[in-house]
Amino acid sequence: MEFVFRRSYRGGLKAAILDWAGTTVDYGSFAPTAAFIRVFASHGVTIELAHARAPMGLMKKDHLRAIARLPEVAARWQAAHGRPCTEGDVNAMFAEFVPLQIEVLADYAGLIPGTLEAVRDFRAQGIKIGSTTGYTREMMNVLVPEARRKGYEPDAWVAANDLPAGRPYPWMVYRNLIELGIFPAEACVKIGDTLVDIEEGLNAGLWTIGVALSGNELGLTQAEAEALSPDTRATRRQEITARMQQAGAHFVVDGIWQAGAAVSAIQARLAQGERP
Repeated sequence: MEFVFRRSYRGGLKAAILDWAGTTVDYGSFAPTAAFIRVFASHGVTIELAHARAPMGLMKKDHLRAIARLPEVAARWQAAHGRPCTEGDVNAMFAEFVPLQIEVLADYAGLIPGTLEAVRDFRAQGIKIGSTTGYTREMMNVLVPEARRKGYEPDAWVAANDLPAGRPYPWMVYRNLIELGIFPAEACVKIGDTLVDIEEGLNAGLWTIGVALSGNELGLTQAEAEALSPDTRATRRQEITARMQQAGAHFVVDGIWQAGAAVSAIQARLAQGERP
C-alpha cells in the first residue's frame, strides 16, 4: 500500500482552558506570594519575592517543595536547621500555608481587565470555558464563588489536588475536557501566565497562549505595570515573551484582553489543517 489514511481536524476551537491567578483574577498573581514568605519565615528562613514566584503555577505543596530546593533557599535552610529541608518539613509548611492562603484569597479575587469580554467573545464563537489552577479544591471553594459574584464563572474547573498530580502533568486539562465533553485536544487552547501553564497545555496536546504582563512573570500590580515607561515595558515584554516562546507557547499576549486576536489566528490555522 502506497498511501495511508490520516485524519485531519478542520473544525474550530471548542474549548479554552484558562488559568486563574495572573490570567483571569489577581493581576500580578500576588495572593500566593505573601503566604509562602510567611510560612518560610515561621521556620526561620527568609525568602525573597523572587524565590516565592519562581515555581509559580505548580500545585501549592509542589510549589513549597520547589522553593525549598532553590539553591539559595536550600543553603539558608541548612544554615538555620543544620540539615536539608525534608518532606516532613514540606508537609508541615503546607499545613500552615493552606489557612494562610484561604485567609487572603478573597482579597485577591478581582477580575483582570478584559476577562469578562474575552469569555463573552469565546462563548459567542461556541468555545466552552474550562480552567486549571495551582490552588487546591479547598482554596478554590473560596475563589470560585468570589469570581462568580464578579460575573466570571467557567463552565468547568478542576483543582490541583483533584487528581494524582497537578501541572505540568496534563491530567487537569483532560478532566476539563471530559467534563466539557470536548475532543479532540487540538480543538482546545490553554491560556496562562506561567511557564508551567504552557508546559501543561503542550503536554495535553493543546494550543497555548502565554500571558506576559498581567501575571507572575512580570509580577506587578496593574497600577505598577501601567506606570512603567514605554521602553521598560517593551523590554520586559520582550524578555517574558522570549521565555514563553522558548517554553513552547504558540502565541504570547500582554493579557487576556488581547487573547481574541491569538484565538482568531489559531482558528485560521486549524482551518488549514494545522495541529499544535
